[in-house]
Amino acid sequence: MLRAVIFDFNGIIVDDEPIHFKLFQKVLGEEGIVLTEDAYYARYLGFDDRGAFMAGFRDNARPLSDEKLRDLIDRKASYYQDAIRQHVAIFPGVVKLVKDLAPALPLAVASGALRQEIETILNTAGLLKHFQAIVSAEDVKQGKPEPEIFLKALAALNSLVDNKESIRPEECVVIEDSKEGIRGARRAGMKCLAVTNSHPAELLTDANAVVKTLETVTLNFVESLCP
Repeated sequence: MLRAVIFDFNGIIVDDEPIHFKLFQKVLGEEGIVLTEDAYYARYLGFDDRGAFMAGFRDNARPLSDEKLRDLIDRKASYYQDAIRQHVAIFPGVVKLVKDLAPALPLAVASGALRQEIETILNTAGLLKHFQAIVSAEDVKQGKPEPEIFLKALAALNSLVDNKESIRPEECVVIEDSKEGIRGARRAGMKCLAVTNSHPAELLTDANAVVKTLETVTLNFVESLCP
């Protein structure tokens, strides 16, 4: 039985993957590292900032200290705040789906984005009040495809359960757009609904179901993933 839904953020709620690509490209470029669009979508999409910068330096045989990594993340975060002030796009179907699910189920966000970014955009979109838990990049040691972020989101939801049996991983559906996110959700023992916002369906076959848009998704459909 379905008892909770966990949303990814970038590429599922907010249409900002092109912005993240441009900013990774900008910051890495400042360090003399070239990042192409093909490489980003094939290799880096799904990583949090820490993982993406570490992979970028590793792929180019460049050393990366903890101090330098923090500087790269801070630089990108500053650029991101400037970018979203100019343009924030929520994917079609997201607002209606969240508002349809929220009265029936506890909802969480599990994302490699920074908490300030997530909360700012959810608040702007009028969605923040519908989520009982947010687990962000700052809250985990290992990003996707490791399951830590999803298990922490579930633990956060379970901490709010009053006089009820704890929600089990198999009673959760994760909504994801990336290969890494799908693998993380499945490793956590959860069901996964993939959306082809960032990858074609043939690359998302590890998910329990794949849709082109959340505009077509209903509560009944999500419940059908946890029979």
